[in-house]
Amino acid sequence: MIGKLDEALRFHQTALSLRAERQQLLASNIANADTPNYKARDIDFNSALRQAMSSQGATSTPALVKTSPAHLGGSAGTNTASGVPLLYRNAAQGSVDGNTVDMDVERNQFADNALRYEASVTFAGGELKKLLAAIQGQ
Repeated sequence: MIGKLDEALRFHQTALSLRAERQQLLASNIANADTPNYKARDIDFNSALRQAMSSQGATSTPALVKTSPAHLGGSAGTNTASGVPLLYRNAAQGSVDGNTVDMDVERNQFADNALRYEASVTFAGGELKKLLAAIQGQ
């Protein structure tokens, strides 16, 4: 029974986790808008979600937890905490100091991701209400 409940909410849990990680990346880009040679980073959310869902369905063993980014492969700084590869954002217009953060793009992506995060929370809440109604027999 618990396995079915867990499976019913796994998609929402994974999507919310990835959205939260992406929000942190976008906030970091905005915070470093004036840092010389800073390269804006982002993730491809759709492929990351597909990868996370397929890897969760394929294995039932818990994932190893890294205590340092340099452990288990030595790819420090190239992946997020959940193992999603970080990508560099292409600069639409070059800057003199080498910074690739475009504040208009970052603010737009930040607002879009926040809106999608809230939508995911609403959908997860709806799923929980349906499950509660089924459990209570209504």
